[in-house]
Amino acid sequence: MIFTRRVFTGGLLTGLLSGCAGTWTTDYSDAISPAVSRGWRVTQFDIRLPDSLTVSEANVYQPEADIVWRGDPPGDRRAQVAAIFKTAARRATSGLRGPRTVRLTINVSQFHALSDIARQRLQRTGVHNISFVAQVSDARTGQVLAGPEPIRADLVAYTGQQALQAESQGQTQKVRITDHLTRVIAGWTGAGSDDVRGAFQRIGR
Repeated sequence: MIFTRRVFTGGLLTGLLSGCAGTWTTDYSDAISPAVSRGWRVTQFDIRLPDSLTVSEANVYQPEADIVWRGDPPGDRRAQVAAIFKTAARRATSGLRGPRTVRLTINVSQFHALSDIARQRLQRTGVHNISFVAQVSDARTGQVLAGPEPIRADLVAYTGQQALQAESQGQTQKVRITDHLTRVIAGWTGAGSDDVRGAFQRIGR
């Protein structure tokens, strides 16, 4: 699946007024066959966020950074994002109970959620822009069994009244993103029953 993303030249609000939107996607080219992965048991989770990734705490509509995260209290954003991925990866692969122990490595390349101002003031626009590279290897020998596979995991972001309503039902940014990543990782590893790949049109970074 090919995806495109439109870059705004006049800022997000200009894009809103002009009705510009991009195509966003959850996608990976090769899902692992369940016939293969059912023989695995994931015992090691290696979540990596390179130091080269930029982090922004700027409360603007479109922070220019690789990591933008406000779903946890102020702190080490890399550690917070790594924890989200680790939780999702554990949940996604919990059903794999085969005899071969494996390591799941995830290299995060982008985790761009919403700034506070965008989440509070915009209405029905915005995207959680997430991408990473996944690999499965033998936990004992290091032999690569699958990947490295570039994975897109974009998700519609809730803003304004929609965000408030979702939060009142327990569907915070963190809950929604963790659940989405769980489904994506389960789909790629062959541990899930649903194919969550697809695209959507929405204004976002």
